[in-house]
Amino acid sequence: ADTAYFLALLNPQDQWHEAAVRWSQTGQGPLVTTTWILVEIGDALATTRHRQWFPDFAADLAGAAQIRIIAASDEWFRRGVAFYRARPDKEWSLTDCLSFEVMRELEVREALTSDQHFVQAGFRALLRE
Repeated sequence: ADTAYFLALLNPQDQWHEAAVRWSQTGQGPLVTTTWILVEIGDALATTRHRQWFPDFAADLAGAAQIRIIAASDEWFRRGVAFYRARPDKEWSLTDCLSFEVMRELEVREALTSDQHFVQAGFRALLRE
């Protein structure tokens, strides 16, 4: 589950909101996300108007049995930076590269995201379908 999915879920005005809600209601197996995705969500919600949403949201995710959060580590960071460096022709964020590495390691082929970068990297972006 990528930042785009979670932000769409939280924001009824997001163009992907309905797709995100549909996916959240189907409950198809456990979701995997990362600490870096949580950081991106916190950054996106840092404006005063939305700032208070994040602490509760993060606590809800951490306590959800169907969500697996891959913790940040030096090893994952090193792997993400190596992937980032190896793709100088792409405009993929470091967080995307970290997600791609985690997904490859866990053999995950589908991402709850609307981000076209996941498609470019060879994954399915489920909110786009």
